[in-house]
Amino acid sequence: MPTKPSIARIWRGRTRRDIAETYEHYLRTEGIPPLEKTALGVQLLREDREEETWFTTISYWPDMEAMTAFTKGEPTKVHHLDRDPELLIELPERIEIHRILVDRQGLR
Repeated sequence: MPTKPSIARIWRGRTRRDIAETYEHYLRTEGIPPLEKTALGVQLLREDREEETWFTTISYWPDMEAMTAFTKGEPTKVHHLDRDPELLIELPERIEIHRILVDRQGLR
């Protein structure tokens, strides 16, 4: 039986609209693959606003221990990608960690 996630780890960052495509590509090639190899699942979300674009990455974990192993013992610490200082408006200072209370998928 597949393992169900019990923890969601959420990262948010924003960039200028004129470099949003560049940052999206960078996230897809550098930020998402390590999560795909380790987490139970990952989502990358994008919200284009008038002058900036917000990106949200949600990774799903079976438990805190698995997430802590991936983050080398610091699950709440932001692990910035190499080009984040260049591409983001500001470096995010925190990660959100949520317990998953309801997990229903699919439309009816």
